[in-house]
Amino acid sequence: MATGPGAILDRVAGEVRRTGFREIRDILRASSPAHLHLRSRLTFVLGATVLVDAVASILILMFERHAHGSEITNIGDSVFWTSTQLLTVSSQLPNPISVPARVLDVFIQAYAISVVAVLAGSWGAFFHRRSMERAPMDVRDHPAS
Repeated sequence: MATGPGAILDRVAGEVRRTGFREIRDILRASSPAHLHLRSRLTFVLGATVLVDAVASILILMFERHAHGSEITNIGDSVFWTSTQLLTVSSQLPNPISVPARVLDVFIQAYAISVVAVLAGSWGAFFHRRSMERAPMDVRDHPAS
């Protein structure tokens, strides 16, 4: 058996592939309490984001459709602009012109940043719970200070 850096890297990559796909499957099946908790949080965030995207798209269209100089004039532009704002990437469309749309833009950006923070915290809590599930009993009873 080879023990060079390449062989070690290949073994580590193989283990990551095996366990990574297993963890994704376990999240979808809710195999443990940690998986169930993560799946419920991800489902809630996804549902809330789809709802925010739909409502914000309609509102942006209402605010911008008749604003002089606005390039958001139809539902396609509105959905595209709102979705890119929620993904925290820039679009080719300029920012809104009307004051209500600008206020909504600030709330969309705050929501997007909050979602990123929630996702980071959810994944961190998941990995902590999984490590506690896999830890031997004596480690769980006497955690390091």
